[in-house]
Amino acid sequence: VFYSVIPAASYTDSSDDETSPRDKQQKNSKGNSDFCVKNIKQAEFGRREIEIAEQGFPVFAWKGESEDDFWWCIDRCVNVEGWQPNMILDDGGDLTHWIYKKYPNMFKKIKGIVEESVTGVHRLYQLSKAGKLCVPAMNVNDSVTKQKFDNLYCCRESILDGLKRTTDMMFGGKQVVVCGYGEVGKGCCAALKAMGSIVYVTEIDPICALQACMDGFRLVKLNEVIRQVDIVITCTGNKNVVTREHLDRMKNSCIVCNMGHSNTEIDVASLRTPELTWERVRSQVDHVIWPDGKRIVLLAEGRLLNLSCSTVPTFVLSITATTQALALIELYNAPEGRYKQDVYLLPKKMDEYVASLHLPTFDAHLTELTDEQAKYLGLNKNGPFKPNYYRCLGLPIK
Repeated sequence: VFYSVIPAASYTDSSDDETSPRDKQQKNSKGNSDFCVKNIKQAEFGRREIEIAEQGFPVFAWKGESEDDFWWCIDRCVNVEGWQPNMILDDGGDLTHWIYKKYPNMFKKIKGIVEESVTGVHRLYQLSKAGKLCVPAMNVNDSVTKQKFDNLYCCRESILDGLKRTTDMMFGGKQVVVCGYGEVGKGCCAALKAMGSIVYVTEIDPICALQACMDGFRLVKLNEVIRQVDIVITCTGNKNVVTREHLDRMKNSCIVCNMGHSNTEIDVASLRTPELTWERVRSQVDHVIWPDGKRIVLLAEGRLLNLSCSTVPTFVLSITATTQALALIELYNAPEGRYKQDVYLLPKKMDEYVASLHLPTFDAHLTELTDEQAKYLGLNKNGPFKPNYYRCLGLPIK
């Protein structure tokens, strides 16, 4: 096995052209150059998707973007002469943040924001609380269909897939600590437990902590188990959950990865120091080696494991895309005054509609209420069947 040893420096895969995509002059099959991807020649297998993108949807994205590249791509999508968006569809809040910071005048004609991530929704609530939210925003993340499929069911499968693809490890008997027992953490824990792993959980929320205990997981502080665990998985949506102090105390060959938000959960920046050596094992897999020879296995440089090292099933994409589309339509078509400059949940009727559209996949047949039953429950026969604050566990959103 060949290992390329690069001490604490930025690098790309040896198979990649080290020239930044921003410096390349590339054209697609139509002769257009209004895009920036890593290598347009690699797109042949996805020709149908590329042909759709070539009809007026400019794409600015490539795998392995630096922080500067990331913000540059966002700016190129927004900063177009003579172009004015009327809606924002965001995942993480970065696009909203960029427009708010660089192009605040755009909000004069923007009718609403649709946000689908935990972190992005949190940022919207912060803006709303401070009285700085300029337009209505729809919180798609906390719709039940999105929470359960994108966060719980999808992550329940992709955590194992991502770890297998990168490390080829066996899960039976491995000691794993999962930081956070929200929907993502619940999915990861369920999958690992089913594979025979010994699973510990860290939590700050007593309700989620109690759920972890009732599901048979040991609730601990990270410091209590950091020396003994084989795998550390972050699922919190927070920052600096795994610090340099934790990383220093991990045992040799401990695997560290993130299923939460962006690359903020693991303090990767603290590892880019002269005394540590970075060794690229394969794509998305690095060994970080301490002076005494101890090494940890860092996956995807702390970015999202399921997006970097696994796949998102088209079924899940269909559910989230449908939810987002309905939220966009609702905000855009809403009569003036229905939505104020605040954050709203997706109407329950729409949430149920998204689910009903996907039931035929399973050849599922819904039971219908009789008139007598509907009257007894005080419901419309066609729904909504639950109050808007219902989140499957019956917990209202903050």
